Amino acid sequence: MRPNKRDELVSKALKVFYRDGFHATGMDKLVVETGVSKTSMYKHFRTKEELILAALRLRDENFRDWFLKRIDEMAETPAEQILVSFDALKEWFEEDEFRGCMFIKAGAEFQDPDHPIHVQAAEHKQFLLDHFTSVAEQAGAQDPHKLACQIVLLQEGAIVSAVLLHHCDPARDAKDAAKKLLASALN
Repeated sequence: MRPNKRDELVSKALKVFYRDGFHATGMDKLVVETGVSKTSMYKHFRTKEELILAALRLRDENFRDWFLKRIDEMAETPAEQILVSFDALKEWFEEDEFRGCMFIKAGAEFQDPDHPIHVQAAEHKQFLLDHFTSVAEQAGAQDPHKLACQIVLLQEGAIVSAVLLHHCDPARDAKDAAKKLLASALN
């Protein structure tokens, strides 16, 4: 398989894992869904877990690129970046293919904290926490790490609520709470 075919396999596998979950998606299903033979898959990925890790790395890159760019497009100040992150999440929630956070799913399906897939999922969340800690510091928060922890908690809760509570507006509600936290942190 040429490198671009490998990338295509990872991209297609990402869509299947996101839609159906990791444990529920076997190699036979991936063969059908991706159009790539098992032999070709195993040439590049010795195990399904290696393919999952590649899919998570791609999702991490794609989500970071989109989320951070979208926030930058909508905000002029660090404080605004914190608040518009919820507007960006709302846009994501409204996509037809939205099925929640792939990293939350990975952490739930691979709960051993030392498992490479769990570690990969945790690294994604740590990146977001570090990013919002930096943004909170730039905004002038008294305790940037604490504010970032609270903001990320609201973001994660909004993601889960968007999947499970269809009669709510979790992005709006989380943004309202974030406004109060931000005002308190900047005083």
